[in-house]
Amino acid sequence: MTPVVTPEMPERALYRDPEAAVDRLIDIYEKSVAFLTEKFSACLSGEKPPHRYRAFYPEIRLVSTSFVEADSRLAFGHVTEPGVYATTVTRPDLFRNYLIQQIGLVLKTHGQAVMIGASDTPIPVHFAVLNDARLSVPQEGATDFQMRDVFDVPDLATTNDDIVNGYGFTYADGARPLAQFTAQRVDYSLARLSHYTATGPHHFQNHVLFTNYQFYVEEFEAYARSALNDPDSGYTSFVAPGNIEITDGDTPIPEPSKMPQMPTYHLKRKNGGGITLVNIGVGPSNAKTATDHIAVLRPHAWLMVGHCAGLRNSQALGDFVLAHAYLREDKVLDDDLPVWVPIPPLAEVQVALEDAVEQVTELEGYDLKRIMRTGTVASVDNRNWELRDQTGPVQRLSQSRAIALDMESATIAANGFRFRVPYGTLLCVSDKPLHGELKLPGMASEFYKTQVARHLLIGIRAMELLRGMPLERLHSRKLRSFEETAFL
Repeated sequence: MTPVVTPEMPERALYRDPEAAVDRLIDIYEKSVAFLTEKFSACLSGEKPPHRYRAFYPEIRLVSTSFVEADSRLAFGHVTEPGVYATTVTRPDLFRNYLIQQIGLVLKTHGQAVMIGASDTPIPVHFAVLNDARLSVPQEGATDFQMRDVFDVPDLATTNDDIVNGYGFTYADGARPLAQFTAQRVDYSLARLSHYTATGPHHFQNHVLFTNYQFYVEEFEAYARSALNDPDSGYTSFVAPGNIEITDGDTPIPEPSKMPQMPTYHLKRKNGGGITLVNIGVGPSNAKTATDHIAVLRPHAWLMVGHCAGLRNSQALGDFVLAHAYLREDKVLDDDLPVWVPIPPLAEVQVALEDAVEQVTELEGYDLKRIMRTGTVASVDNRNWELRDQTGPVQRLSQSRAIALDMESATIAANGFRFRVPYGTLLCVSDKPLHGELKLPGMASEFYKTQVARHLLIGIRAMELLRGMPLERLHSRKLRSFEETAFL
């Protein structure tokens, strides 16, 4: 058997200071990555690997010895019963503020130290060298040695969603999960985010807007440039695909040679308090892909602001739809979250969206009903549903009391529910196919000119309202199941 060589690691130690605990996590992770990077570089330069090289993710471990009376108002920050709880950690530098906050809450609630040390979970070499621009892992067979014989590679068995789906995940030693995602699952998504969005995960902000049209991107850039030129806005920079970052609103941004699948833009603020806009394009598959990966960043909220088909004759093009329920016919989440699971509206998000509409339109109360309806939004997986026999679809839409139809909103809301990320939807009616008003070029152009800027501004304003809300109020207990992880 080939001998396994590992880096020398500090002994496990107990910590009652969350900042010191995270510093130790960073130290362990950086030592592990440096070891793998050094050995991998040597192998690529032609050195015949004499050993198998392995390094491990750091780990946080809590041993709770008694039932504690936690603040019943909090949706996170405590474990449910005595036992051993653990989570592997990756990129503790990226998640530093999050980890300090979450560890601090657990220490305060349980009054017991957390143990920090190396875990038994190997770091795949692909993830270890991911942030080193000089290195990339070649395809299998492109090297003089078999990659799997020398280094650990990503293991699909450990990049799953057993924890968030409630499948009773436990670590090999019987410890229960302390956080929603394992380190390998997080690393997998960080790599996917860079691929799909062409921006690094460190640029993502805590408040994420999803849209399904490029027109919103153009308005977002215009808003960002104005904000950067306003010294009182609090926004510090704007990032476009290719990790192009500007701090002056008049600085030109070159067009990338190739646009990513989901162009993403970040209006940054101190401590991640800014806004990220993701153009997911059209369809539930893209919506699921984006939210699957952004969820590991633990955003404070995500909202869908896009176009929809109005289903009521009383609606007009340009009217707003505030989703209060969802008819899920998108199908992409059926295996992870059955359609019989209700997706409840979250009061804090609903109020923020309605307040934002009032502030931007300067309408309130009963007058607001002239331009906005609250009700069920149906999401389907067939863009050309209008071409089929209408008897079945229209009956279901009528029975559900749906007022709008799109292809993304239910997916984003359902994945928000699944990943415990506060969610909401504010759509804008761009066509009324059941009433003969189809989305044709002439109608669309006029609509886009008059409504996109206002709609986007409402989404931004809603996020600013949510940003001002304490985190413990924003994260709803509605999203937590019977046995939840202590970390948000």
